[in-house]
Amino acid sequence: MAPNIVSVFFDRLLQGQLSTAETLALAFGVVCLLLIVAVLRGSGARRGLAEEAAAAAERQRELDDKVALLLQAQAQMSGRVSQIGESFDSRQTHLARLLAERIDSLNARLGDGLKENATSTLENLAKLNERLALIDQAQKNLNTLTSEVLTLKDILANKQSRGAFGQGRMEAIVKDGLPNGAFEFQATLSNRSRPDCTIKLPGDRRPLVVDAKFPLEGFAAFREARSDEDRKAASSRVRTDMQNHVKDIASKYLIPGETQDIAILFVPSESIYADLMEHFDDLVQKAHRARILVVSPSLLTMAIQVMQAIVRDSQMREAAHLIQDEVRKILDDVSRLRDRVGKLETHFRQANEDVAAIIVSADKVVKRGDKIEAMEFGEAPPAVPAPPVRPSEGGLFPLDQLAGSR
Repeated sequence: MAPNIVSVFFDRLLQGQLSTAETLALAFGVVCLLLIVAVLRGSGARRGLAEEAAAAAERQRELDDKVALLLQAQAQMSGRVSQIGESFDSRQTHLARLLAERIDSLNARLGDGLKENATSTLENLAKLNERLALIDQAQKNLNTLTSEVLTLKDILANKQSRGAFGQGRMEAIVKDGLPNGAFEFQATLSNRSRPDCTIKLPGDRRPLVVDAKFPLEGFAAFREARSDEDRKAASSRVRTDMQNHVKDIASKYLIPGETQDIAILFVPSESIYADLMEHFDDLVQKAHRARILVVSPSLLTMAIQVMQAIVRDSQMREAAHLIQDEVRKILDDVSRLRDRVGKLETHFRQANEDVAAIIVSADKVVKRGDKIEAMEFGEAPPAVPAPPVRPSEGGLFPLDQLAGSR
């Protein structure tokens, strides 16, 4: 109701329809309203202050409680901090001691390691010096070998020296494998040719001819060739030299009825023989068809060993009748020995029988003496002969068997 009146007064005031009395009444009402609002505000402020004071007291009490708790926590924290400090001090002391011990141990190990490294280094240096000395010796040997290879190259470059080299290797192989009298060097044939070596085979008077001269110039040019043309020219030279040499051997050393049907061409180098077999196999086949065997040092050694076995077998066959005569004489000697042993056994048997009879007689004499000593003069039953005395084990005469048989 009051708000409607106020709104009506305001509407009329805005429209300018209020009178002076109404205006004064309205003003008085407004003043009264303001006073009432002020009084209400003052009472509300007092209540707010009281509430604020109570809240402040409550907050102060809570703050005091929290401060007490904080102080208690601070005291506990101080105790823990002191404990942590003490533990940290003890652990720091222990850590310092461990570090000192570890450092001392590390220093000791480092010193030992340095000593061992120094010793090992000295030993390695000594070994290195020894190896350097060996290397120096090997270098000297290599230089010597180089000079020998150069000398060998000079020898092989000269035909006469090369022939002497091949002849020397061939003679060494033959002398090592065959007995004296089974070979001959530089023998003269009926056509006045003189082969390097002739080997006498058992049961055949015809010798086997071995030639040690080999054409090496073509092979040297073949190895040193760099272009196809040089290689072709060297190959042609090798073929020509090889064919001519095979023909010379066949015409000089294959004499029907005087020498063997085959001859041996000795190649003094395994590498040259390998090149010959690899690149000139057709020449080797032609030489075989011409009854010329091309052999390397290893093949010649094997052939000489086979010949040695053949010579040995032949010598055994030749000496077989001598062996049979000796065996027959040995059998005769064994037969005579058996007869003499039989006679000796007879003598031993007779001696054993005689000794057994003597022992029986001695036993009887002993028994008679025992009777006389016991004054036994009456007639006694026939005495049973005492068993003969058994000789010691392994004796010479079986006296017990002889006495028993008697």
